[in-house]
Amino acid sequence: MSEQGANRNAEKGREDIHKAASHDGMDEARREFLRNIAAAGVISLGGGLTLLTMGGGEALAKKPEEPLDPKKRWGMLIDTTKCSDGCQKCVDACKQENGWEAEPNSPHDVQWIRKVNVKDPATGFMMSLPVMCQHCANPPCVDVCPTGASMQRADGIVRVNMHICIGCRYCMMACPYKARSFVHEDIPEEEKRFHAPMGKGCVTSCDFCAHRIDVGKIPACAEACPEGAMLFGDLNDPNSELSKRLREIPTYRIREDLGTDNGIRYTRLP
Repeated sequence: MSEQGANRNAEKGREDIHKAASHDGMDEARREFLRNIAAAGVISLGGGLTLLTMGGGEALAKKPEEPLDPKKRWGMLIDTTKCSDGCQKCVDACKQENGWEAEPNSPHDVQWIRKVNVKDPATGFMMSLPVMCQHCANPPCVDVCPTGASMQRADGIVRVNMHICIGCRYCMMACPYKARSFVHEDIPEEEKRFHAPMGKGCVTSCDFCAHRIDVGKIPACAEACPEGAMLFGDLNDPNSELSKRLREIPTYRIREDLGTDNGIRYTRLP
Protein backbone atom coordinates (compact mmCIF):
# COMPACT_ATOMS: atom_id res chain seq x y z
CA MET A 1 0.00 0.00 0.00
CA SER A 2 1.28 3.45 -0.93
CA GLU A 3 1.98 6.06 1.70
CA GLN A 4 -0.89 8.19 0.30
CA GLY A 5 -3.30 5.27 0.62
CA ALA A 6 -2.16 4.56 4.17
CA ASN A 7 -2.77 8.17 5.13
CA ARG A 8 -6.30 8.08 3.63
CA ASN A 9 -7.09 4.92 5.61
CA ALA A 10 -5.74 6.43 8.82
CA GLU A 11 -7.82 9.57 8.31
CA LYS A 12 -10.93 7.50 7.64
CA GLY A 13 -10.24 5.49 10.81
CA ARG A 14 -10.05 8.68 12.88
CA GLU A 15 -13.34 9.89 11.38
CA ASP A 16 -15.05 6.57 12.17
CA ILE A 17 -13.82 6.70 15.76
CA HIS A 18 -15.07 10.27 16.14
CA LYS A 19 -18.48 9.36 14.76
CA ALA A 20 -18.77 6.32 17.04
CA ALA A 21 -17.76 8.33 20.08
CA SER A 22 -20.21 11.15 19.36
CA HIS A 23 -23.11 8.97 18.18
CA ASP A 24 -26.11 9.56 20.39
CA GLY A 25 -27.57 6.19 19.53
CA MET A 26 -24.92 4.11 21.29
CA ASP A 27 -26.99 1.51 23.15
CA GLU A 28 -26.68 0.84 26.86
CA ALA A 29 -25.34 -2.67 26.29
CA ARG A 30 -22.28 -1.28 24.52
CA ARG A 31 -21.80 1.30 27.26
CA GLU A 32 -21.99 -1.40 29.91
CA PHE A 33 -19.48 -3.50 27.98
CA LEU A 34 -17.00 -0.64 27.89
CA ARG A 35 -17.53 0.07 31.60
CA ASN A 36 -16.77 -3.57 32.42
CA ILE A 37 -13.57 -3.47 30.38
CA ALA A 38 -12.41 -0.30 32.15
CA ALA A 39 -13.21 -1.80 35.54
CA ALA A 40 -11.18 -4.89 34.67
CA GLY A 41 -8.22 -2.66 33.92
CA VAL A 42 -7.46 -4.32 30.56
CA ILE A 43 -8.15 -2.81 27.15
CA SER A 44 -7.32 -4.56 23.86
CA LEU A 45 -5.92 -2.17 21.28
CA GLY A 46 -5.84 -4.66 18.45
CA GLY A 47 -2.81 -5.91 16.55
CA GLY A 48 -1.80 -8.01 19.53
CA LEU A 49 -1.42 -4.96 21.78
CA THR A 50 -3.00 -4.74 25.22
CA LEU A 51 -3.19 -1.71 27.48
CA LEU A 52 -3.02 -2.41 31.20
CA THR A 53 -4.59 0.43 33.14
CA MET A 54 -3.46 1.51 36.59
CA GLY A 55 -6.49 -0.03 38.24
CA GLY A 56 -10.21 -0.64 38.04
CA GLY A 57 -12.99 1.86 38.51
CA GLU A 58 -12.88 1.55 42.30
CA ALA A 59 -9.17 2.37 42.40
CA LEU A 60 -9.62 5.34 40.11
CA ALA A 61 -12.45 6.63 42.28
CA LYS A 62 -10.29 6.79 45.40
CA LYS A 63 -9.00 10.11 46.59
CA PRO A 64 -5.25 10.65 46.20
CA GLU A 65 -3.13 9.94 49.26
CA GLU A 66 -2.18 12.77 51.54
CA PRO A 67 1.18 14.25 50.47
CA LEU A 68 4.22 13.44 52.55
CA ASP A 69 5.17 16.03 55.11
CA PRO A 70 8.53 17.60 54.19
CA LYS A 71 8.77 19.04 57.69
CA LYS A 72 9.32 15.55 59.09
CA ARG A 73 12.51 13.56 59.07
CA TRP A 74 12.20 10.05 60.36
CA GLY A 75 15.07 8.55 62.30
CA MET A 76 15.98 5.99 64.93
CA LEU A 77 18.10 5.69 68.04
CA ILE A 78 19.52 2.25 68.77
CA ASP A 79 20.59 1.63 72.36
CA THR A 80 23.47 -0.81 71.94
CA THR A 81 23.61 -1.44 75.70
CA LYS A 82 20.27 -3.25 75.36
CA CYS A 83 21.15 -5.16 72.19
CA SER A 84 22.38 -8.65 73.03
CA ASP A 85 24.66 -10.67 70.78
CA GLY A 86 22.32 -13.62 70.30
CA CYS A 87 19.08 -11.71 69.74
CA GLN A 88 17.71 -11.73 66.18
CA LYS A 89 14.17 -10.50 66.86
CA CYS A 90 14.54 -7.38 64.71
CA VAL A 91 15.97 -9.38 61.81
CA ASP A 92 13.25 -12.02 62.01
CA ALA A 93 10.53 -9.37 62.17
CA CYS A 94 11.93 -7.64 59.08
CA LYS A 95 12.03 -10.93 57.17
CA GLN A 96 8.43 -11.65 58.06
CA GLU A 97 7.22 -8.13 57.27
CA ASN A 98 9.02 -7.68 53.98
CA GLY A 99 9.40 -11.22 52.69
CA TRP A 100 13.10 -11.64 52.08
CA GLU A 101 13.69 -15.13 53.46
CA ALA A 102 16.18 -16.96 51.23
CA GLU A 103 17.39 -20.53 51.30
CA PRO A 104 19.23 -21.36 54.56
CA ASN A 105 22.86 -20.23 54.47
CA SER A 106 22.41 -18.80 50.99
CA PRO A 107 25.26 -16.45 49.97
CA HIS A 108 22.65 -14.42 48.10
CA ASP A 109 20.38 -13.76 51.06
CA VAL A 110 18.70 -10.36 50.83
CA GLN A 111 19.26 -8.38 54.02
CA TRP A 112 17.37 -5.22 54.89
CA ILE A 113 18.77 -5.40 58.41
CA ARG A 114 21.59 -7.48 59.85
CA LYS A 115 23.25 -7.97 63.21
CA VAL A 116 26.93 -7.07 63.25
CA ASN A 117 29.48 -7.92 65.93
CA VAL A 118 32.17 -5.28 66.21
CA LYS A 119 35.35 -5.05 68.28
CA ASP A 120 37.53 -2.18 69.42
CA PRO A 121 41.05 -3.31 68.47
CA ALA A 122 42.60 -1.02 71.08
CA THR A 123 40.67 -2.33 74.10
CA GLY A 124 39.14 -5.59 72.94
CA PHE A 125 35.65 -4.32 73.79
CA MET A 126 33.01 -6.16 71.75
CA MET A 127 29.41 -5.34 71.02
CA SER A 128 26.52 -6.33 68.77
CA LEU A 129 24.38 -3.88 66.85
CA PRO A 130 21.81 -3.92 64.05
CA VAL A 131 22.77 -2.21 60.80
CA MET A 132 20.35 -1.21 58.06
CA CYS A 133 19.97 1.63 55.56
CA GLN A 134 21.07 4.71 57.48
CA HIS A 135 18.53 6.97 55.70
CA CYS A 136 21.07 9.68 55.14
CA ALA A 137 20.09 13.28 54.58
CA ASN A 138 22.77 13.28 51.85
CA PRO A 139 22.47 9.73 50.47
CA PRO A 140 25.32 8.81 48.09
CA CYS A 141 23.20 5.97 46.66
CA VAL A 142 20.72 8.51 45.28
CA ASP A 143 23.48 10.64 43.76
CA VAL A 144 24.93 7.81 41.64
CA CYS A 145 21.72 6.12 40.45
CA PRO A 146 21.41 6.61 36.67
CA THR A 147 17.64 5.98 36.50
CA GLY A 148 16.31 7.62 39.66
CA ALA A 149 15.38 4.24 41.15
CA SER A 150 17.28 5.19 44.29
CA MET A 151 15.24 8.03 45.67
CA GLN A 152 14.53 9.99 48.83
CA ARG A 153 11.03 10.78 50.04
CA ALA A 154 10.06 14.23 51.26
CA ASP A 155 10.18 12.90 54.84
CA GLY A 156 13.76 11.67 54.44
CA ILE A 157 13.14 7.96 53.89
CA VAL A 158 15.48 6.50 51.26
CA ARG A 159 13.92 3.87 49.01
CA VAL A 160 14.46 1.85 45.84
CA ASN A 161 11.88 1.85 43.05
CA MET A 162 12.21 -1.70 41.74
CA HIS A 163 10.19 -0.87 38.62
CA ILE A 164 12.91 1.38 37.21
CA CYS A 165 15.96 -0.28 38.81
CA ILE A 166 18.21 -1.73 36.10
CA GLY A 167 20.42 -3.68 38.50
CA CYS A 168 23.60 -1.74 37.77
CA ARG A 169 24.48 -1.82 41.48
CA TYR A 170 26.11 1.60 41.48
CA CYS A 171 24.18 2.36 44.66
CA MET A 172 25.62 -0.71 46.34
CA MET A 173 29.13 0.47 45.55
CA ALA A 174 28.36 4.00 46.71
CA CYS A 175 26.79 2.99 50.05
CA PRO A 176 29.47 3.13 52.77
CA TYR A 177 27.31 1.04 55.12
CA LYS A 178 26.79 -1.99 52.83
CA ALA A 179 23.08 -1.57 53.44
CA ARG A 180 21.83 -2.65 50.02
CA SER A 181 21.30 -6.11 48.58
CA PHE A 182 21.05 -7.47 45.06
CA VAL A 183 18.25 -9.96 44.45
CA HIS A 184 19.95 -12.94 42.80
CA GLU A 185 17.08 -15.39 43.10
CA ASP A 186 13.42 -15.52 42.18
CA ILE A 187 11.18 -14.47 45.06
CA PRO A 188 8.74 -17.30 45.91
CA GLU A 189 5.09 -16.36 45.61
CA GLU A 190 4.47 -16.96 49.30
CA GLU A 191 7.22 -14.50 50.21
CA LYS A 192 6.10 -11.63 47.96
CA ARG A 193 4.71 -8.52 49.64
CA PHE A 194 2.70 -5.87 47.80
CA HIS A 195 4.23 -3.08 49.93
CA ALA A 196 7.80 -4.32 49.41
CA PRO A 197 8.21 -5.29 45.76
CA MET A 198 11.41 -7.16 44.97
CA GLY A 199 12.46 -8.82 41.76
CA LYS A 200 15.35 -10.86 40.52
CA GLY A 201 18.03 -8.61 39.08
CA CYS A 202 17.13 -5.55 41.18
CA VAL A 203 18.55 -3.87 44.27
CA THR A 204 16.58 -3.58 47.47
CA SER A 205 17.04 -2.14 50.97
CA CYS A 206 15.38 -1.08 54.21
CA ASP A 207 12.76 1.63 53.77
CA PHE A 208 11.91 2.06 57.47
CA CYS A 209 8.71 0.08 56.76
CA ALA A 210 7.31 3.12 54.97
CA HIS A 211 3.98 1.36 54.48
CA ARG A 212 3.60 1.13 58.26
CA ILE A 213 4.77 4.68 58.96
CA ASP A 214 2.24 6.06 56.49
CA VAL A 215 -0.60 4.61 58.57
CA GLY A 216 0.76 5.71 61.95
CA LYS A 217 2.75 2.61 62.94
CA ILE A 218 6.45 2.12 63.63
CA PRO A 219 8.91 -0.09 61.74
CA ALA A 220 8.54 -3.83 62.33
CA CYS A 221 12.05 -4.13 63.78
CA ALA A 222 11.39 -1.49 66.45
CA GLU A 223 8.05 -3.05 67.33
CA ALA A 224 9.57 -6.51 67.71
CA CYS A 225 12.57 -5.54 69.88
CA PRO A 226 11.94 -7.16 73.28
CA GLU A 227 14.31 -4.78 75.08
CA GLY A 228 13.01 -1.57 73.57
CA ALA A 229 16.45 -0.86 72.14
CA MET A 230 15.11 0.81 68.98
CA LEU A 231 13.44 4.20 69.42
CA PHE A 232 11.81 5.51 66.24
CA GLY A 233 10.55 9.06 65.72
CA ASP A 234 10.69 12.43 64.01
CA LEU A 235 14.13 14.02 64.22
CA ASN A 236 12.69 17.40 63.29
CA ASP A 237 10.11 17.43 66.06
CA PRO A 238 11.72 18.78 69.25
CA ASN A 239 8.89 17.27 71.29
CA SER A 240 9.21 13.73 69.95
CA GLU A 241 10.52 11.08 72.32
CA LEU A 242 13.43 10.55 69.96
CA SER A 243 14.48 14.21 69.98
CA LYS A 244 14.14 14.40 73.75
CA ARG A 245 16.35 11.34 74.18
CA LEU A 246 18.97 12.71 71.79
CA ARG A 247 19.21 15.85 73.94
CA GLU A 248 19.80 13.78 77.08
CA ILE A 249 22.60 11.44 76.05
CA PRO A 250 25.58 11.44 73.68
CA THR A 251 24.95 9.51 70.47
CA TYR A 252 27.02 8.45 67.52
CA ARG A 253 26.63 7.74 63.82
CA ILE A 254 28.50 5.18 61.74
CA ARG A 255 31.22 6.89 59.66
CA GLU A 256 30.07 10.32 60.73
CA ASP A 257 33.19 11.70 59.05
CA LEU A 258 31.61 11.09 55.63
CA GLY A 259 29.07 13.85 56.15
CA THR A 260 26.07 11.83 54.97
CA ASP A 261 24.07 12.91 58.05
CA ASN A 262 22.72 9.48 58.98
CA GLY A 263 19.20 9.19 60.30
CA ILE A 264 20.25 6.20 62.44
CA ARG A 265 22.08 6.95 65.67
CA TYR A 266 23.62 4.65 68.29
CA THR A 267 24.19 5.14 71.99
CA ARG A 268 27.82 4.16 71.56
CA LEU A 269 30.21 2.72 69.01
CA PRO A 270 33.51 0.97 69.74
